[in-house]
Amino acid sequence: MNEIQYVDIVFGISWGDEGKGKVTSHLTNKGNYDYVCRWAGGNNAGHTVFLRGKKYKTHLVPSGVFHGIKSIIGPQCVVHPDSLTEELEYLDRSGFDRTLVKVSPRAHIVTEEHIDKDKKSLAKKLGTTSKGIAPCYADKMARTGQLAKDVLPADMLWDEKLHGRILCEGAQGYYLDIDEGNYPYITSSTTLPYGACSLGFPPQKIRHIWGISKLYDTRSGIDPLFPEHLLKDEELANLGDIGGEIGVTTGRRRKCNWLNVDLLLKAARRTGTTHLVINKCDIIKKLGIYKLYHNHELIEFESYNKMTTYITDKLGKSNSLVKHIFLSNSPEKI
Repeated sequence: MNEIQYVDIVFGISWGDEGKGKVTSHLTNKGNYDYVCRWAGGNNAGHTVFLRGKKYKTHLVPSGVFHGIKSIIGPQCVVHPDSLTEELEYLDRSGFDRTLVKVSPRAHIVTEEHIDKDKKSLAKKLGTTSKGIAPCYADKMARTGQLAKDVLPADMLWDEKLHGRILCEGAQGYYLDIDEGNYPYITSSTTLPYGACSLGFPPQKIRHIWGISKLYDTRSGIDPLFPEHLLKDEELANLGDIGGEIGVTTGRRRKCNWLNVDLLLKAARRTGTTHLVINKCDIIKKLGIYKLYHNHELIEFESYNKMTTYITDKLGKSNSLVKHIFLSNSPEKI
């Protein structure tokens, strides 16, 4: 079969760190996909996957590799060759088939110069991951970058053909998008679902769009929308401790805040989300404090059930495209 049957897309509906890898792994484990593809970003992302009781982490490689499925790093991605090699060796040591991972020949290469520039001029100012991502994308737009086809060995390159059933795995989140986020405190790529079409399929092939959130908001790096004093708020600090809110890629403590329903509704509407997964509900239950922001006001609820009913009701009334809402309590499955 040479035709694309359908495409499902998993993306972060917040600021990243929502649990996209878990959802991608869950969907992939059903065996319904022929490819799992990343469409943007580089090894500035971090995805955690639980499989048979063990935890695995990747930064650039799509989660399909953990389930024996072809895993594509797309043309809008940026690739640091040494870091990719480290990931492939990690997969090899862990018993997975590294030959399933292929890179678009049109992906751009992150150089040591990019990383050095990032560390010296961007990391402290914007809270970047110091992975050279922004300088690499800058060279891409200036038409001075290096393509993967000119650097990586031929056996690592993708033939740019897709068929059958495709799952696209996003990186970062809606409010880190180069256009939609709080500029300049954003990432350097397109994080919204439409960016997945760069892999080589028309929008008409998209079947489901899975938006992934948490029952509270978190943010890595610098952003005036997440001021430093959040780290000193006792309730939010406890929330972060219970939730283990430490960045997979950077090891930095994430700033936590109560869920902003206004922003959640906006992102769901604009992206055409059909399936919404709200992760880490069990963390809020353990904290025992039920708060959220809506209409720019902080609202407190007596119970978890009253708060989640409020959220699902608002989602249902504001967006007819959201057909399914999943409240997830486990790090290992939806």
